[in-house]
Amino acid sequence: MISADKIAALSERDRVRPKKVPDMVANRIREMIARGEIADGEWLPTEAQLMQTFGVSRPTLREAFRLLEADSLVSIRRGPPGGARVTIPGPEAAASQFGLLLTLQHTSIRDIYDARMVIEPASARTLAERGSAAARKALAAELDEVKKLVDSPAEFGAASVRFHRRLVELAGNTTLATVVSMLTEILTRHLAKVIHENPRQLAELTAQDERAVRAYEKLVVLVQARDGDGAEKFWAKHMKAARDYVLNVDDATQVVDLLY
Repeated sequence: MISADKIAALSERDRVRPKKVPDMVANRIREMIARGEIADGEWLPTEAQLMQTFGVSRPTLREAFRLLEADSLVSIRRGPPGGARVTIPGPEAAASQFGLLLTLQHTSIRDIYDARMVIEPASARTLAERGSAAARKALAAELDEVKKLVDSPAEFGAASVRFHRRLVELAGNTTLATVVSMLTEILTRHLAKVIHENPRQLAELTAQDERAVRAYEKLVVLVQARDGDGAEKFWAKHMKAARDYVLNVDDATQVVDLLY
């Protein structure tokens, strides 16, 4: 039987402590942002208004702002007139923290790419078979944007990333789309590092751009035809063929090499 002393120790350790006021204010603003009551890019009310609304002091409100800023939910404009503006974070905001988790597990860049190879072909099937006409049309529109930039290597790379991410988003699973966004952000940092260390690699990657466009075109045709099996198999084949030049044929590179 557990002793009274141990019970007392557990009670002290596990006692629920009230949240500090800045945390409570920050949580309320987080909730407002999450519920769409405050939109991305919108300025929060003035400090005076918020102090009155929440019944708090200026130092308390500013501590709440610092908590929100640390979460990448607001950007602070200091000095008169000052204020806080809502900034809904994208995948780049979470990529570092997500990358840290992968780093602690000694994850390789190839492993990250292979995770995308599991998600994206299945998403291509889902979009083709169950996607709405509007979703399939949106993928075709994304392809049009990619094709406009085929002669601009840096911009093409960003557009290509958006195409891959959009494919998963349009398939309709928000969780998978978020995961792919973070994985893609890490791979984008890897490519930037490769090009920085070996500028000649840019020419090699650029040479693959037209091949990538042809692959995107074929995928769009398969999706528009609602050929789920064909879309899944083709996209898996394309990603496998692209893997070596995207990864620079390097099995050893780990996420830690991109973060530190």
